This record gives sequence, structure tokens and C-alpha cells, in this order.
Amino acid sequence: MYVVLTAAGPAAAAGSLLLQETDDAGHPAAPPAVVAPAQLAAAVLHYEDQPRNVRWVFGSTREIYPQLLDAGVTVERSHDLALVRGILRFSEAVPASPYIDKLRTEASVEGTDLLPRQLLPVQPAPNQSSLFEELEGFDPLPGRRGPSLEDQVAELQAQLAAVAGASSPRRLALLLAAESAGGLIAVEMEHAGLPWRRDIHEAMLEHELGPRPPEGQRPVRLEQLATELRDKLGNPGFNPDSPQELLRALHRAGIEVKTTRSWELQQHEHPAIAPLLEYKRLSRLLTANGWTWLDAWVDGGRFRPEYVVGGVVSGRWASRGGGALQIPKYVRDAVRPDRGHRLIVADAAQLEPRVLAALGQDNALAAAARGKDLYQGIADQNFNGDRSLAKMAMLGAMYGATSGEAGRLMPALTRSYPQAIDVVERGARAGEAGKVVSSHLGRSSPPVSERWLRAQQSTSAEEQRRADSLARSQGRFTRNFVVQSTAAEWALCWLAEIRRRLRAASTAAPAGQLVFFLHDEVMLHVPADRAEEVSALVTEAAAAATRLLFGQIPLEFPVVAVTVGSYAEAK
Repeated sequence: MYVVLTAAGPAAAAGSLLLQETDDAGHPAAPPAVVAPAQLAAAVLHYEDQPRNVRWVFGSTREIYPQLLDAGVTVERSHDLALVRGILRFSEAVPASPYIDKLRTEASVEGTDLLPRQLLPVQPAPNQSSLFEELEGFDPLPGRRGPSLEDQVAELQAQLAAVAGASSPRRLALLLAAESAGGLIAVEMEHAGLPWRRDIHEAMLEHELGPRPPEGQRPVRLEQLATELRDKLGNPGFNPDSPQELLRALHRAGIEVKTTRSWELQQHEHPAIAPLLEYKRLSRLLTANGWTWLDAWVDGGRFRPEYVVGGVVSGRWASRGGGALQIPKYVRDAVRPDRGHRLIVADAAQLEPRVLAALGQDNALAAAARGKDLYQGIADQNFNGDRSLAKMAMLGAMYGATSGEAGRLMPALTRSYPQAIDVVERGARAGEAGKVVSSHLGRSSPPVSERWLRAQQSTSAEEQRRADSLARSQGRFTRNFVVQSTAAEWALCWLAEIRRRLRAASTAAPAGQLVFFLHDEVMLHVPADRAEEVSALVTEAAAAATRLLFGQIPLEFPVVAVTVGSYAEAK
């Protein structure tokens, strides 16, 4: 049974919601009802207590679920129309229909970019948006605001019909359920917040930068370094915060650099280089996680960013504000549990290459991963035990770095793991031909634009070179898409399993809360006396996620879970 819950129209009392029961195909099974704010908790609990499985339908979980959490209730299952819409509009698994055709027509409005969105290795970065482009919001009813209850019921029916007619309905249904569960988890994490000790953070800032300065002034340590830089560069008037002025000052001092990036500055010997690198480090700290950041994002001992489920085309999450997907090492000590609690930090080891082994059903690669570090297993089989070469080769295979040193190592991987390498090679060839690729459960890459297709119709040697470059770029994108998107699916199933098991273990007293998620890492805030129990729960959830996604396979997806008193202790 589905229960559609949406905001009531303007004629209803402020804060009221409309509730509509439907059958398993989304058809109304009872007259709609108006739920007043004071009745919300009781109405939800009435359905949650029924023996029949109930799945709540939200136009967007973010718009409705916070009201439920504020009322003190959570729900077991959901169907997020917006998140499901984002998957169905591109998925190759679903057949054409008026609904799907409309989604794709609206989504095919030509953009300005010829190149695909980048998919890069799992690696934290100071600016998340520079690595991953978010999917823009899509409204299937342009110009409409606040879809009516009838609109949402009709869309639910269309989505369920699309899944029923899919080439692999079970897989696609699992993906949509996992994505919707991710929507619940994201809002729950924002509601709970990540424990954050402001006093520890402020003490760190004062130690590094000096006392908090008046608005508009540099901290004392940065001002000292600015003075030192002006002296050593012989330029008393320049502003080190201006990249243009800094570059000119460096050139005048005989330091020939093209940019002011740290790695390039480190190639030069000059008395100004050391203080400049320190200035840049402290300036990043002040800008990214300084006092202004604390004022904006930490309240009541909690950091509450906004997670964007499916914010990346591969299904990975993004975030809005606060740098939630990048908590730098130098501030992690401020992430500490409440009194009587502990943090459990768990991450999946080498998730993407293990996913590649599962997708290719490659027994040799699975054997390399069994019971040990996967890269070391590859190294022992192919590179005389040199783990660094094994890692370089595997990342090159998955992300398209197949020239240079990584390219030289590729033949060994191809010989040893032909089925796994064939997965990424087929993905690359499909992309170069302008075709779409899909994840294990049915998330598909966005189609190439009309401009990309027109660029392939070259009429000169120069145009052909550009067309070839665009094709290779698309191939690098699709080469990894199937791996990264399937890894995101595994992580979603892991999250959902953790949440389900936490709820089951919280009948008498809360067993803990999920408070942070980053690609292949989770953090939980748990009572100290239940830390061992929850730690085991997290690792068991990983095994369950593997079975859910791939069935019984001879491949391990190991998770390392540590119980700590500070996030800094986990790394």
C-alpha cells in the first residue's frame, strides 16, 4: 500500500497535509483526508503500525519529512517522486510512455557544454562542486507550483507502470527504493546534525591564526605573514589575497610561475616561498572553516549541512553549503560525540575495483581481493608485490588514464582480469560512439547533446581532431560511469541496511543515529554501551548490501569500522 502525503491547498488550515491511500498500482483506495498539524504524528503512526507494508509517497522528501521529524515520528519506507523522476528520465531500462517521453523531452533541452560531467576517483576535495556537477532540478509540469494531490497520485501511477514494464523490474525497483531511502536518511542526518565542539574548533583557530579579528581585518598570524611576504618580495604595497597582484609580485621577484598553486610554488627556491605556502594554508583554513563558517553552520553543538541525494549524475550525493562532503583533517578533532556516546566511523575498502570485479564476474580479480587488500593482491599476481603500481594500473583502467605509466601497466591487467577490464572497455567504446551506459540496477548516463552529435559530423581535419577529442572525453566518462554508479548503489543499499537494522535494534532505547555519509564512508553517533553491537551491525549491513545487489558471489566487500572519541582518531 502507498500513502501519498502532500501539502494541503490554501483553503486548508496552515500546516495541514493531504493524505491519500492507494493500492499497489497507485490507484486511490479511499477518499483523501486532511490531516491537521496536531494530528500528524498520530496519523503517521496509525499507518506505520499496520501489519501491511506501507510506503509513504512524497513529492520531495525534503519538503514533507522534516515536519514528521519535528512531530517526533519517522517512517520505515518511502517513495520520493522527485528522486524517482530523476532516475526514470534517463534509464534505458524503462519503455516509452507519455510520461517517460515528456520527461525525456524536457530533459533534452540543449545545454552549452559539449563535454560530459566529470566522474573522478573517490577522493576528498576542497571544493566539491569543482569535481562533480549537480543535476539540475526538473519539473515535469513547467510553470506549476505545488503539484496537487491528484497530480502526485497520477505521477505515482505513471512511475509504478514504468517500473512494471522495465527490462529488469526487480533491479530497477531496488534502485528506486534505495534512492528513496537515501532521501529519508539525508533529512534524518540533517535533523540529527553532526556533533561539533565549537570550543575545540575555536581553540584550534586561535592557535593557528591568533585571536578572532574585527570584521574585515586579517587575523594577526596572516597579517604577520603578509608583512613578511611584502618584505621578502620587495613589494610593500601588494595584497597577497589577490591572485593577480601576487602573480605580478612573484614575477617581479624573479619567480617565474604560471599560477599561484602550491604545487607549482614548491618547485622554486626563494625566501618568500615558505611564508607564502603558509599564508595560503592559513588563508584556506580561515575561508573554509574559520569563525564565519562556525557562525553560519554550527548551532547548538551540531553541524547541519544539506545533502543532495543523487546530486551527481552517477548517483553519488552532493551537498549545499558548509562543505559537508569535505571535512578537512585539521578540523576533525572538533567532531566529538556527546557525553556518554561514541562515534563509529566505517568505510568500505577499495569499493570501486571490487564493484568492477562483481560486474565482470571476474573470478581472478575476486581471488586477488579475497581476505586481503585488493591492490596488494593485484600487485602480488602481476607487479612483483609493488602495491603502488597495482593501484595506478587499476585506477587508470577505471578512469581512462590509459597512456603514460598507467597505460604501460594496462596489458598486465587485461591478461589477468579480462572480464573486469572488458566492462570498462565496453563502456568507453559506447561513450565514444555517443551511446548511453547503465549501472547494475538501471541508472543510465545522460545522453549526449545535439551539439555533441553535430560536432561528430566533421568536414575538415581540424574539426575531425576536435570530434575525436570530444569522443574520447565522452568515452572516459562512460568508462567509469557504470562502475561509479554501481558503487553508489552499493553504498545506498548499505546505508538503507544500516538504517533498517538500527531501527530494529531501537525498540527499547535508541541504538544510535547515522550522522554523516561520504561516498563509501559512514559515521554513527551511538550510546557508548552499545558501540560494539552497532559496530557489528554496520559490518553485517555491508554483507547484506552485497547480497542484495549481486546475490551470493565469491567476492568480499570488507568494511573497516572503528569506535572513536573524535573523528580525528579515525584516520
